[in-house]
Amino acid sequence: MYIKKILLGIVLVGLIVAAYFANFVYSAMFKPNTKFNNTEAYIYISKTDDYEDVRLQLEPLLKDIESFDALANRKKYVSNVKSGRYLIKKGMTNNDIINSIRINNLPIKLSFNNQESLSKLAERISQQIDADSLSLIKAMTNSDFLKEHKFTKQTALGMYIPNSYQMYWDSSADVFVNKMYDEYNSFWSKGRLAKAKELNLTTNEVMALASIVHEESKQASEQPRIAGVYVNRLKIGMPLQADPTLKFAAYQLPKYQNTVIKRVLNEHKTIDSPYNTYMYKGLPPGPIAMPDITAIDAVLNYEHHKYYYFAADAKNIGFHKFAKTLSQHNANAREYHRYLSSQGINR
Repeated sequence: MYIKKILLGIVLVGLIVAAYFANFVYSAMFKPNTKFNNTEAYIYISKTDDYEDVRLQLEPLLKDIESFDALANRKKYVSNVKSGRYLIKKGMTNNDIINSIRINNLPIKLSFNNQESLSKLAERISQQIDADSLSLIKAMTNSDFLKEHKFTKQTALGMYIPNSYQMYWDSSADVFVNKMYDEYNSFWSKGRLAKAKELNLTTNEVMALASIVHEESKQASEQPRIAGVYVNRLKIGMPLQADPTLKFAAYQLPKYQNTVIKRVLNEHKTIDSPYNTYMYKGLPPGPIAMPDITAIDAVLNYEHHKYYYFAADAKNIGFHKFAKTLSQHNANAREYHRYLSSQGINR
């Protein structure tokens, strides 16, 4: 009788232990463990992060971090953290979360518009992926990469086509730069290359001209006509005389740092720079800013006309008046300069 009681006690203890273990397994693996109110949340894991870094991100999102720790140890996730951007849905269990952050690295939509320099572009990209701006600018200006792909430091900005792209958040700077080169090659289709050849321009030269067109006008409807003016000048060997290139040349000098040039003056025309298209014929060494796709296509599909001049339209700000003769252009320019003076814009 005594032995039976002992055996019964052992069985009861076993059942209690089994029940406790079953409850633990259920709680750790199959019980919803999220506490955020939104339908989903994301965590971002860097290549240098370890489990403690992941845990810091998860703790505010979970009801019971200890049960997550237990399962993460059991499933060996603690020693096998994967970098990336991961989705956690409301109502997920610990098991669901571990499976998600182990294998389901989700891409992001990376976007950039008309950045004026590589450093500005690097800053913009570093806000969207894990790579920092220093590593990005280093990759963008890598001399071996530029030489291999027929770019220079002056033309490198033209490799980046403003658009939206899909890539992984944990991409390195080198991965980003190589992807942008692939996208650049995709952009330069056979059709676009053929049009550049008809213009007798390289792709780098098209980008340089497109950057001028884009800085002259943000109006897509007007850009092909402006491009046509510059193509006409190039054909007869006339200097481009593009005011945006003077501003670019000026901004490279200490005198004009931290200033905004609202009005191009004769003093700017004396700046000895290969970007001074009043002083030197032909295209500048590279883009003066990042042109958008409409400006690039405006060059490739420039409007055929007989205009050689244009000036900002004082009565229709943002647009221009076009002229075939210098005298007509001078009259248009005087009208605009009077407008600038009336607005107190003298520099």
